[in-house]
Amino acid sequence: MERLENIIIPKLKEDPSAKLYWWDGKWYTRSDMLSLVNNCEAVLRNAGFSRGQKLVVMLRNSPLIPALSLAVWKLGGIFCPLNEKAGLESLTGTLNLIQPFAVITEHEIPELSATWPCITCGLDSVSLPSFTGKTQSPETDDYALILATSGTTGLPKAIPLTHNNLRSNCEAVCKMIPSLNANDTLLTVLPNFHSFGYTVTIILPLTIGAKLAIAPSFLPPAATIKAITEAKVDVMFVVPAIVSFLLMNVEKGKLPAEVLARIRIICTGGDKLNPNLHGMAMRLLGRDIMEGYGLTETSPVITVNHDCETQKTGSIGPVLPGFEYKLKTREGQDTDEKEGVLWVRGPSVTPGYLHAPEITAERFDSDGYLNTGDYVRLETHDGEEFVYILDRVTDIIIVGGFNVYPQEVEKVLAEHPAVHQAVVVGMPHDINGQIPKAYVMLEEGAETTDRDIIRFAKERLAHFKVPRSVEFVTEFPLSGTGKILRRVLRDRAAKG
Repeated sequence: MERLENIIIPKLKEDPSAKLYWWDGKWYTRSDMLSLVNNCEAVLRNAGFSRGQKLVVMLRNSPLIPALSLAVWKLGGIFCPLNEKAGLESLTGTLNLIQPFAVITEHEIPELSATWPCITCGLDSVSLPSFTGKTQSPETDDYALILATSGTTGLPKAIPLTHNNLRSNCEAVCKMIPSLNANDTLLTVLPNFHSFGYTVTIILPLTIGAKLAIAPSFLPPAATIKAITEAKVDVMFVVPAIVSFLLMNVEKGKLPAEVLARIRIICTGGDKLNPNLHGMAMRLLGRDIMEGYGLTETSPVITVNHDCETQKTGSIGPVLPGFEYKLKTREGQDTDEKEGVLWVRGPSVTPGYLHAPEITAERFDSDGYLNTGDYVRLETHDGEEFVYILDRVTDIIIVGGFNVYPQEVEKVLAEHPAVHQAVVVGMPHDINGQIPKAYVMLEEGAETTDRDIIRFAKERLAHFKVPRSVEFVTEFPLSGTGKILRRVLRDRAAKG
């Protein structure tokens, strides 16, 4: 197994004076990153950090994130980025599960420092302040990363990813998108505590020798737009909410179209892409948006379209090389049908959940395939099999015994001229078990009624798929990564 630091550090040494990352209005070199790595490594070593120890980091994006990752790996440790805004109860549960050597935060959190060694550190720091850590039982040094994930049980879960997991995923993404190269500048704006942001916008460019344009977070968006413009970003891997925001500002004249039009690759993941954004991008930028898909458990990318020319609108692309995949019924039986629950295995798949063999046994079958929890359709185009997500298994609405896929209904509703975006969830019903309810965000300045939306749907959908209720909203509840929180809308619908 080739460790990530043994891939990245030699690349940094190849041409020390070459630009590596843009940060806060200025370009820095590979030599600058090496110095930052060495400083962090020295502080960690003096603090007692050693092989198999875990360092929890709760910082927004900055040069410290890749530097700390490399320093931790050089010492044989494990990097654990967490979301500082996850809430005290969630953070405490996750820290008790991970048992870190120390916790690095951007702001003081007294409730945590009572139990764990906590170090506050500014994003512009060129090293860490000196401290003494708390040695814990070591994990295997095969692990490069541990990420927290939310679950339906309410109990904290953590997903370890090995050096081989991350390396293989980066290599497979580059094979699937052959235009990615060392001359590119990739935007680093997605949260580093999310696998999509960490692997694809930090580790991937470092492994191929590309450059990073780093913004602390997407909000406020001025910093992101500045990074895109000044660093001349070529490649943007982002969530749909960011694309939607940027395109809407181009349409309103608040953002010059040329700022985005020069970007060669705009690829989304982490949530479904509003179908309207394809046409919007073509109209405003002259370029389409690519789609991909993945899970934290798969490091994360499972599928992605090769390019805008060959992508199939509505598809998340073919499965990456290295993955094996099959479909099963919702009951877990193998099926030869072209629709079913997607199961995958391969070198990018986590070895299992941290200290949770019972959860691992639930998600993996006896052949080592992971249940993605997504219900998909497979279609062959030009000799290649493309994947279309119908819905999360947990999001499928069952109306009187009939399956309703929310994404299908949402796509139809989005075709209404007044609708910007729609989210459809199931709400309880005494007779049918469930019925669809639509939450609708209108285009700016547009007006319509719930009756008109329902009539529009009736003309285009089977009767059991038509929303029985429509609620207009000005925004959707979003997670820290910009993903729409359907469970919040389901809860709202259930409460009437």
